[in-house]
Amino acid sequence: MPLYLAAIVGGALLGWCAPASAPALALGITPLLALLLFATFLGIPLAQLRRSAGDLRFLCAVLALNFLVVPVVVYALSRFVADDRALLLGVLLVLLTPCVDYVIVFTGLAGGARDRLLAATPLLMLLQILLLPVYLLLFAGSEAVGLIEVAPFLEAFLLLIVLPLAAAAAVQALGRPSARGAPAGRIPRLAQTVDGAVQALMVPLMMATLAVVVGSQVAAVGAEAAALLTVVPLYLAFLVVMVAVGVLAARLTRLDAPAGRALVFSGATRNSLVVLPLALALPPSLALVPLVVVTQTLVELVGMVVLVRLVPRLIRHPGPVVLSPAGAADPPG
Repeated sequence: MPLYLAAIVGGALLGWCAPASAPALALGITPLLALLLFATFLGIPLAQLRRSAGDLRFLCAVLALNFLVVPVVVYALSRFVADDRALLLGVLLVLLTPCVDYVIVFTGLAGGARDRLLAATPLLMLLQILLLPVYLLLFAGSEAVGLIEVAPFLEAFLLLIVLPLAAAAAVQALGRPSARGAPAGRIPRLAQTVDGAVQALMVPLMMATLAVVVGSQVAAVGAEAAALLTVVPLYLAFLVVMVAVGVLAARLTRLDAPAGRALVFSGATRNSLVVLPLALALPPSLALVPLVVVTQTLVELVGMVVLVRLVPRLIRHPGPVVLSPAGAADPPG
C-alpha cells in the first residue's frame, strides 16, 4: 500500500507542478490500464472461467447490489446537489455505473474472487448501458436521457476487457505443453516467459496507472476546487455506505470470503474512466460535469488503496463471511 500511495502523491505533484503535462499523461491512461488488466487476467485461470460464471448466488448478489441498492443510495446522496444541474448529472453518471475494469485488480489485491467478478463483467456492462437512461430519467428528468451515448461504453469494453482478456487467454493457451509429460517447445517457453515477466511488472504497472490518472486530472480539478468540494463528501459517503452494505450483503447471502470481498469492491467501485468520454461530449454549459466525474476518480483511488487492506479485515477466511475482531487482519491473497 505505501507504494500505491506514493504513486498517487507523485502523480498529484507532477500534475500540479507541471499542468502542461496533463494531455500527455491522459493519453497514457487507456494503454496502461489495458496492460494492467492484461497482467491481471494472466493471473486468473481463464480455462475455469465458465465454472465461475455458474456461481448464481454471487452473480445475483452483484447484480442486486449494483442495480437495486446502489440507485437508492445514489438518489439519496444526489439530493444534496439536485439544484445544480452539472453537479447532479456528474454525480449520477459516475455513481450509477459499476466499474468493470480496475475493480478486478483491486479485488485481486484484497484476496477477492477476481475470476467470479470477471465472469460477471459482461452482464454488469450490458445492464448499466440499458439502465443508466432509466435512472437518469427518474433522478434528473427527460433532458438528461438525451445526453447519453452508448459508444464510450462499447469502446471501453472492447479496449479494456475484450482485447486484454483475449491476449491473456492466448498466452495461457500457448504456455501449456501440447502433451502431458512432453518437454515444453519454444512457443510454450516463450509464453511462460511473457507470463512471468508481466506478473513481475504488476506492481509497477499499478503504480504507473495510479500516477498517470491522478497526474492527468489534478490540475483541472484544482482549478474548480471551490465548486467540486461540494461533491467530495458525497463520494466519501458513498464509499463508506457501500462498503458497509456490501459486507452486510455478503453475510446475508453467505458468500465465502473471496466472493464476499469481490462483492464489496463491485458495489463500491465506479466506472469513472468509462463515463469520462461521455461526460466530455456534453454541451459547453455542462463543462463542469467531466471534472465532477474526475473528482470521483481521485477520491476513489485513494479509497481503493485503503480498502485493499480494510476489506480483508472485515471479511475473513475461512468459511462463511464474518466480521473480524478489530485489529485482526487476514492478509490479501
